[in-house]
Amino acid sequence: MSGSLNKVQIIGRLGADPEIKQMVNGKNVARLSVATSQTWKDKSSGERKEKTEWHRVVIFNEGLVNIVQQYLKKGANIYLEGQLSTRKWRDEKSGQDKYSTEIVLQGYNSSLTMLGGKNNSANSNEMSQEKSSLPNDQMSQDNSDLDDEIPF
Repeated sequence: MSGSLNKVQIIGRLGADPEIKQMVNGKNVARLSVATSQTWKDKSSGERKEKTEWHRVVIFNEGLVNIVQQYLKKGANIYLEGQLSTRKWRDEKSGQDKYSTEIVLQGYNSSLTMLGGKNNSANSNEMSQEKSSLPNDQMSQDNSDLDDEIPF
C-alpha cells in the first residue's frame, strides 16, 4: 500500500535493566520496557492525576544493541524511533494464540538517543571514558597552551 507510514516516537524511562539475548543466528537482540506518563488536573476534584503506559521495545540493530548493553540501566531517560509490530505466538501451557505489540528498532529507519537526567551522571562518565580511548584521540596534550589563543 503506497502512502502508508508506520513510525513510533517515544520519550520515556526504562522500567528495568535491558535484557540482551542471543538469537539462533548468533546476533544479539535487546528487549526494553519503557514507561511513558501523562499527567493532568482532574476538573471535578482539582487533584493531579497520572497515567503510565508501558511499551515493549525490541532492538535488532547491532550498533544500538551494543549501546544499550554498555550504557542503559533502569531509570535511564531515552528517546526512540521505530515501527509498531504485532506478533502472534502460541502459549505452550494453554495452547492459545497470543499477540504482542512491540516497538521494533531495526535497520536505518530506527534511532535511539540517551537523554540527560537524574541517572545519567554515571552514563556520562562512561561515555567520556569511551571517547577518550578512541585511536585518533591525540588531542590529550597539554591544553593550557591552547586556552590563551581562544578569542572569547
